[in-house]
Amino acid sequence: MKRASAKSFNRAVAAALAAGAAGTAAVMGARAIRAGTDGAGQARGDGDPAGGAPAGAPGGAPSGHAAGEGRAGPAAAQAPSGGRDFASHPAPTGTEYAQPAADRLTELVRFRTVFSPRRDEIELEEFTGFIAALERLYPAVHESLEREFVNGHALLFKWQGSAPDAAARPVVLMAHYDVVPVDPRDNWTWPGFSGRQEGGYVWGRGTLDDKGAVVVMLGAVECLLDRGWTPAHDIYLSFGNNEETAGDSAAAAAALLYERGVEPWMVLDEGGAVAENAFPGLRPPAAVIGVAEKGILNLELLTRSPGGHASTPPKMGATARLARAIMALEAQPFPQSMPGPVVEMLRRMGARSGFGLRLVTSNMWAFRGLLTRLFDRLGDETRAMIRTTVAVTELEGSKGANVLASTARANANIRIAVGEDVEGTLKRVRRIIDDRSIELRVLEAHGPSPISPFDNEQFDLLSRCVGVSHPGAVVTPYVQTGATDSRHFTAICPAVYRFSPLLMDAEDRASIHAVNEKVRISALGAGVVFYRELLKGLG
Repeated sequence: MKRASAKSFNRAVAAALAAGAAGTAAVMGARAIRAGTDGAGQARGDGDPAGGAPAGAPGGAPSGHAAGEGRAGPAAAQAPSGGRDFASHPAPTGTEYAQPAADRLTELVRFRTVFSPRRDEIELEEFTGFIAALERLYPAVHESLEREFVNGHALLFKWQGSAPDAAARPVVLMAHYDVVPVDPRDNWTWPGFSGRQEGGYVWGRGTLDDKGAVVVMLGAVECLLDRGWTPAHDIYLSFGNNEETAGDSAAAAAALLYERGVEPWMVLDEGGAVAENAFPGLRPPAAVIGVAEKGILNLELLTRSPGGHASTPPKMGATARLARAIMALEAQPFPQSMPGPVVEMLRRMGARSGFGLRLVTSNMWAFRGLLTRLFDRLGDETRAMIRTTVAVTELEGSKGANVLASTARANANIRIAVGEDVEGTLKRVRRIIDDRSIELRVLEAHGPSPISPFDNEQFDLLSRCVGVSHPGAVVTPYVQTGATDSRHFTAICPAVYRFSPLLMDAEDRASIHAVNEKVRISALGAGVVFYRELLKGLG
């Protein structure tokens, strides 16, 4: 999440405090003190409901330092409470894995694996070259795991469990290796498909979304195979080849597992990250794990006119009416709401922050409405979590500079908030535009995903693994604002999570799908540690 102005946030908190009567304020203050005490106790490792580190964790790993509910790692254990229990720059974990992962990622970034709905636009040799490189870079994976192709070039690996009931609790770990294009007109510091290592980063398209996840996941599997470790239960690795466009390869993979009777105990895909400067007043990074994702509606707005010569333009021609419709959508945003995962995210972050924020977040019954309005002002990322958003991503009009457009069209990329649906969203768009000359055509639509639990064994396991890979991070549920391949797996698994175990600041996050996408080399090492602990924690 983008860091907001501390001054504006403090003003909002002050307004919230002024809203309480004196008697109620005493109760609120007591709750805030208790929340801070609970957070500090968890940071010292007290009262760990999970009973310690993941099963099978190596002897040198922190024991009993789960990151969920604000538990910190060893660096924070001696620090004072009250939101000051985290070293600003803890030593990264997994340093021994970082450079090998970076070198592999450098090679894999160079493959221009850009998928397209038009098959004649796909460079198939880039996809086949990427797959061949995986075989060479991860020999133990390809020797020990079963591999099959799904829907062309998607990959599905099966790591056979050793227990008699190996199929009883299967897990699916996901990532995708296709990427969005690089616009040659953009001014990249290093070429978008160079994989250049410079300044402690690997630069290039896909380093964060999502080849970095492929590398750290396979690095963890390769490491465990080299040490002779085998999981007790079946583990599947599903790597999509068209997440950025169609996404039908993931749907095909989910259907294939369903046909084979596989009922995953947990699915983990890309999504939230370990975010630095995630929220005003919060010093440690926040490991935000998506427990739900917003729906998507790609809607074409189309209007028509007779056309003609641009020297005699009519009033409110096709382009003007389309522009009016777009501005109406901009001027009348969808209503706000704060779903349960966001409320819990605030509670957890508040427990590790200063007293003012704790006072508000530990009394959400009083301040939920105010915080919902505040989220709308903090920034684009927080705003997207609490409302349905509309982004016009494509515009098309006349083909000539002196020719009136006979048709004008735009694509509205609408992300549907948790709690809303496609039909209601479409009705609201029609009502906002209020122009019968604007034709609306649904190009793609699916509703928000179900909310996966965040008080279960699966989420607790993820939290404990973050406690090892990113000591001191605040683990919290959150709502994933972008669509992922994992949405296709919600029909066969009730516990679907979205998390990329890579440390990112606001600049890193802003580079996804943008210029100068890059990943920290040190973050790759910690990512390998996360997946190593997760795999061992599965037993």
